[in-house]
This record gives sequence, structure tokens and C-alpha cells, in this order.
Amino acid sequence: MQSFDEAFVTVHHAAYRVAYKLLGDRAEAEDIAQESLARALVRWYKIEPYAVPWVSRVAANLAIDKARKDRRATGTTSERGRLDPDAAERIDLVRALRSLPRRQRDVVLLRYLLDQSEEHVAGALGLSVGTVKTHASRGLAALRLALGEPVEA
Repeated sequence: MQSFDEAFVTVHHAAYRVAYKLLGDRAEAEDIAQESLARALVRWYKIEPYAVPWVSRVAANLAIDKARKDRRATGTTSERGRLDPDAAERIDLVRALRSLPRRQRDVVLLRYLLDQSEEHVAGALGLSVGTVKTHASRGLAALRLALGEPVEA
């Protein structure tokens, strides 16, 4: 069993990485990573076997909530969004991720944003590898459709 202190660097990196990919802002990603780790610390003995996926999912949910709140507050993209050429794509990605069913979103986030193997995602979410493949395929197809990209037959 690994202590929170021993796992801190790995878990923090995963949370920060997901938040940064969704928000594109280092300071906000750091805040979300810290909040995710604070929540993990409180539940450490329950989540320790699957800490990285758990913290990644929490960070993704917090980042999506932050993007939603920012959008509501400004009505459009923020000042930072006008300076960041990728901000519109991130907003579209967050919107598309929010539209996915929870399980598909979890699989897509862990598999593609965190570059986890299918076996690791299956173990973390308590699914079979075949189920992970199915959710990943359907989730990616739904994202492509939502983002206006061609869907492969």
C-alpha cells in the first residue's frame, strides 16, 4: 500500500495534465490539481488502489465546471480566450465531453487525455477491456460528430 506522500508527484501530475489540457491555463490547472489532491487526501485509504484515475476524473469534472462557469460569467470566451488561439477548440472540446454519457467520458479522459492503456482503464473503472474498447469507440465517434469531424465507418 502506497502512502499519499509517496504517490503525490504521480497523482498531482495526472490531475494537472488533465486540467491543463481542458483549460489551457497553468494557474487554473494548478488550482484544480490542488483541489483534486485535497479531495483525494481525505479519501486516500478508499481510493489508493485507483488513485490516478480517480484524481484525473475529479480534475476533469472540476475543469469542466470551471469552463462552464467562465462561459456563463462572460457570455463568450474570456480575455484570455481572445489571446489563446486554442481557446475556442478547448471550449468546443469541453462542451462535447459534457455531452457524453458519464462512462464514455471517463473512458475517453483516462484513455486519451491521460494516455492510459486499455487494461489500466479497465482496472481503474472496474470494467472489462472489451467494455473499455466499446466505450472508447462510441465516445470518440460522438466527439467527432459533436466537433464536426468526419466519422469513420
